[in-house]
Amino acid sequence: MGVIYTIWLRNVKRYLRSKSRILGSLGMPLFFLVILGFGLNKVVTGPHMGRGYVAFIVPGIVSMTVLFTSMFAGIQIIWDKQFGFLKETLVAPVSRLEIMLGQTLGGATTALLQGFIILILSLFMGVRPGSAGGLALAIGFMILIGVAFTAMGIAIASRMDDMHGFQLIMNFVIFPIFGLSGALFPIGSLPAWLRSVTLLDPLTYGVEGIRYGLTGAAQLAPLASVAGLGAFAVLMVTLGARLFRRVQI
Repeated sequence: MGVIYTIWLRNVKRYLRSKSRILGSLGMPLFFLVILGFGLNKVVTGPHMGRGYVAFIVPGIVSMTVLFTSMFAGIQIIWDKQFGFLKETLVAPVSRLEIMLGQTLGGATTALLQGFIILILSLFMGVRPGSAGGLALAIGFMILIGVAFTAMGIAIASRMDDMHGFQLIMNFVIFPIFGLSGALFPIGSLPAWLRSVTLLDPLTYGVEGIRYGLTGAAQLAPLASVAGLGAFAVLMVTLGARLFRRVQI
């Protein structure tokens, strides 16, 4: 546990010391919240909107923030490869599984903090969680998203050595995941075939879980969201651990 904690603490400290990283990661989420939220609040209506479009997209924007931050946490693996830190870590008498879990938890924690900032900012836009239990449930789903997609980013980074190539692949992977998750639109209003596609997207379960926690309404049952996202998180951690064991320096 000491190894996991040390690597986790390193990642968290790097994040907290990088003010430009924190502020830069807020640009796109705030754009979606302010421009799309308030711009379309009076235009987009329907039976699935609940308390308005702003309240509807907040869970999606929080999920997007956690997704982007956690997936790009995998670049730390490539960075450590190029600067020799990973080699020093791997030759130490510690388990590679512990190293991978420390990286995963560190990336998930930074993603959670980033998502929590957006959640706090949404309070100033009039969005209020229904209850303390609902807020806790939303945070739980944020943690699951962070763990699942950080592990996915590490799995991909374990097979790569080029930072620019990693960023291009991440963009190729992230935007379809985000676009099909129902973050910006209700999946209940989609055609049947497209709704089936969204149900294959693991982020859909995270978005709907956070939405249920913050608004009390969702188009997927909370237990189904927990099961879907939880199974994906276990799969990604297992895959990430397997691929990280094969890292060659």
